[in-house]
Amino acid sequence: MRNMPSYWRKDVYPRLPAIIDRFGSPFHFLSLPGIAGTAQEVISAFGSKSMSYRQFQCIKALPEPWILGFLFRKFGFGFDCSSPGELALAWSLGAKENDIVYSSNDTATGEFEYALSGRGSMLNLDDISFIPLVPVFPKKIFFRINPGKRLTTPKGNVIGDPPIAKYGITIQQIIPAYKMARDRGAREFGIHIMVCSNDRRAHDFVETARFTLEVAVLLYKKLGIRVSWIDIGGGFGIPYRPKDPSLNLDWIATRIDKLFRDFAGQFGFMPMLMTESGRYITGPHGIGVNRVIHVMQKYRHFIGVQAAMSMCPRPAFYGAYHYHDVLTPDGNLRFGPRHFTNVVDPMCENWGRLTAISTTSKCPECGHTEHTNGERLLPRSVQRGDIHVTYNCGAHSGAMAPDSYNFRLPIMGLLDQDGTNENVIMIRKPKKAANVFSLMVFPPGTRRPHPRGY
Repeated sequence: MRNMPSYWRKDVYPRLPAIIDRFGSPFHFLSLPGIAGTAQEVISAFGSKSMSYRQFQCIKALPEPWILGFLFRKFGFGFDCSSPGELALAWSLGAKENDIVYSSNDTATGEFEYALSGRGSMLNLDDISFIPLVPVFPKKIFFRINPGKRLTTPKGNVIGDPPIAKYGITIQQIIPAYKMARDRGAREFGIHIMVCSNDRRAHDFVETARFTLEVAVLLYKKLGIRVSWIDIGGGFGIPYRPKDPSLNLDWIATRIDKLFRDFAGQFGFMPMLMTESGRYITGPHGIGVNRVIHVMQKYRHFIGVQAAMSMCPRPAFYGAYHYHDVLTPDGNLRFGPRHFTNVVDPMCENWGRLTAISTTSKCPECGHTEHTNGERLLPRSVQRGDIHVTYNCGAHSGAMAPDSYNFRLPIMGLLDQDGTNENVIMIRKPKKAANVFSLMVFPPGTRRPHPRGY
């Protein structure tokens, strides 16, 4: 379990039976002390350097007010928003214009007006055609840059390889875009880039920063613009497999700081560095907790749990890997002989599962080859009533879950505030079928259903 939080097995597993007795299951379980530790790690790595720095928490990764408000108040994080709902959430927590970067794409015209209303935000435009569509052009403006073939990304990058990705203005559009923005009244300028997701190649972030500084030089020489902010996006990767190496943030920050100092020495000004990580801050500090409701033998071995797609849809969406543990009902880790097992839920789709992976190997017991649609070596001793745990559910899990498909609905979220069961609180209620029915318009003479318990 190298490079994964050790407190899950050591401190949390023995407490899970009592938590399940109190709240029921399934649920996402978030550790506030763990999140705080990683937030401080990010601040220590980047904030201790000579460059000015601020992290803008990616709301879509974990849109939980308890977590977002904590990071905003205690660590001074801003917010990365990409929808009107996320803006409203940030404003409700007290965020103002300089605390928010609004990085939408394929943006409806009304969203620009909304983003600049109320408490405001800093607008990050994704396309050159958006410039004339902004009703009242702001004094501060960012553009998202697509580097094309100038930067490479890891295989399987969900954002897409830059030349075919839908995001950002092209290199050829940089000068025309910033000139048009200045002609419309912009006076402070930022550069934004986001080319990767869950990247654990440290040099990629240094090269991204180097590229943005080259853009800053271009703007200074061609238009006389002194860039105020450089946002290198998020994409900081976390270990999903037990042997995955961790990302060395201090190594990255040290090298980016040198690039910024060299830039300032040559041109006489230094932009502020911004990041907008989400997964790195919260991902490792959330688990998904299920009861095993069935152990089944078909042509393959199956463990049926309460929730998969509503717990963590990444395996179904991307073929992503998440580490699993199985505990006895009293919270002890199950050991012993293992065999390849599919972990599935009641959703009426074959992709309602938690175990999609992309490698093949042979089961040491039954000899069959592991399928790419998802199997995992788990103890043969698993029984009904056991506790199933999915790691790295602190980001892009509950937030990505299908909202009402097949009425397998989003599950509750619990927050561990200080490592004691007395201060575990519910921060997200489970969605019920009745919530979905309340939005449906039923024909005359039809009774609105009220499924008991569901």
